[in-house]
Amino acid sequence: MRRYYLIVCEGGKTEPNYFEGLKRDLPKGVLTYYRIEVQGTGFNTLTLVDEALRLQNLHQQQTGRLVDRLWIVFDRDSFPPEDFNSAIRRCNGMNPTVGCAWSNEAFELWYLLHFHYYNNPVMRTDFKALIEENLRPLAGTSYEYRKNHPDMYSLLKRYGSRENAIRHARQLHALYSRRQDYANHNPCTTVYMLVEELFELDEESVRK
Repeated sequence: MRRYYLIVCEGGKTEPNYFEGLKRDLPKGVLTYYRIEVQGTGFNTLTLVDEALRLQNLHQQQTGRLVDRLWIVFDRDSFPPEDFNSAIRRCNGMNPTVGCAWSNEAFELWYLLHFHYYNNPVMRTDFKALIEENLRPLAGTSYEYRKNHPDMYSLLKRYGSRENAIRHARQLHALYSRRQDYANHNPCTTVYMLVEELFELDEESVRK
């Protein structure tokens, strides 16, 4: 039996489009042994955690099989700090722990880290210009970032570096080690943890 990954995203298109592109790029054979389902919801912070748990329970009731790994993907955006902090703490406190790929302020920070290390606060209004600044010298001067573009994963793979993004994100995350005021961790993203985990999947790990 294939193991089941459920990735529940705040955004309806941006994050699901990225992870659907990533799925197609996973090592040969991974999708034979793992079912990886990505769902966009339109929910946020604490309501997203509730919806993810509902979707997990629904799947288990309908199939009689456990969800082997649940991940939740969401942003800080402009939501109240305590809502954001509480959602992360709730995920971390569950048993088994629910994977929490959060970004402060937005998922687009993960895109930027494919090109450079950013350690100064980045506002949501800055991401479009910064992404275009990085991609236009590579993809052409007419490039314009569209938030829900279905080919963003492909663009990042072609012109950026996933390895650099992981390294940069890990560096940022380490700056806030042991602090739980997540709403103040700007810039920071833990998307790298989910991406790393997916690319480490293989036939041997499903047999364990």
